[in-house]
Amino acid sequence: MMGRYFAALALVVFAVASTAQADLIERETSRGPVDVSVRLEPSEPLIGAAIHLEVEVLAEDGVEVLMPEFGEALDRFLILDFAPSANVAEDGRNRFIQRYNLEPPRSGEHSIPPLLVEFVDRRQGAKPAPQGADAYEVLTERIDFTVQSVLPENAGDALRPMPGRLRARGVAGVPYWVIGTVAAVLLLAALPFAYRYWQAREIARRKRTAYEIARGELDDLLQWERHPAGDQVEAFYVKLSGIIRRYLENRFDLRSPELTTEEFLVVASRSPDLTPDWRERLGDFLKQADLVKFAGVVPGEGEIDDSVEAARRFLEDTRTPDDPREAPSFGAEERAA
Repeated sequence: MMGRYFAALALVVFAVASTAQADLIERETSRGPVDVSVRLEPSEPLIGAAIHLEVEVLAEDGVEVLMPEFGEALDRFLILDFAPSANVAEDGRNRFIQRYNLEPPRSGEHSIPPLLVEFVDRRQGAKPAPQGADAYEVLTERIDFTVQSVLPENAGDALRPMPGRLRARGVAGVPYWVIGTVAAVLLLAALPFAYRYWQAREIARRKRTAYEIARGELDDLLQWERHPAGDQVEAFYVKLSGIIRRYLENRFDLRSPELTTEEFLVVASRSPDLTPDWRERLGDFLKQADLVKFAGVVPGEGEIDDSVEAARRFLEDTRTPDDPREAPSFGAEERAA
């Protein structure tokens, strides 16, 4: 009796697992010490429902991974949510994950284009990058999928007239065309206010997202490269200053990715949202980073910690007031660790 029970239970578990697997599209790509998996679910989403995209990279210890930029090649979809993370897998390799919630604009055939993952092999005895290149490249496979329409497949395209002649009706003696005209006028009058409300909500959402992305990037950087040494110090400062620059572009609409530090600070000085104190601290931080990147200055461990604390403090002080996330300062306890 118990044997039959467990056999039936095993069949149920197998059926559920098979269904879940069939509802997931996965593509795997490998190069050297790096394995990349891209997963999309559900495999046949319904229009109006979110689809979940996950990019997972497994890398051997000592391999520096550069994940795809936020929203790279995904501009055809509406990005509802984005969550990067990093941890250590069960086999000891470093795992980097980017999760997206996407909304397709229409039903029909769609695809997730190939995504670019780069890595630098810093393991002892390994060649860091191909000759003439800064990093190795891994290009994922394209994922094709179909977004289902809410209309049934057997729905006819032809419209048939109602039998008989329709008579105009109204409410309380007022014809429907009068009610419709008044409603249309009121709607047109309300559109500018609705647009301004939506625009304010969108700006606030983007500013909050800018902080969350920057904090996630900073946390990932500190998890794997908290105390760089030697040749890694310059690369560390490039990444650290890049996080702050991208945050400023998203948070304060400072569109100037190709400018030098001095030119960037001139643009920042014109922003009405940046207080004089914020501009002064930003200038000190970026100039310190330039000394390391371009003047060959080698900072000590305490100076590196001070730069990290300055970046973290700038993010905390300039984030939107309604962002609930609080972070501890990079203080004495962390330095001691």
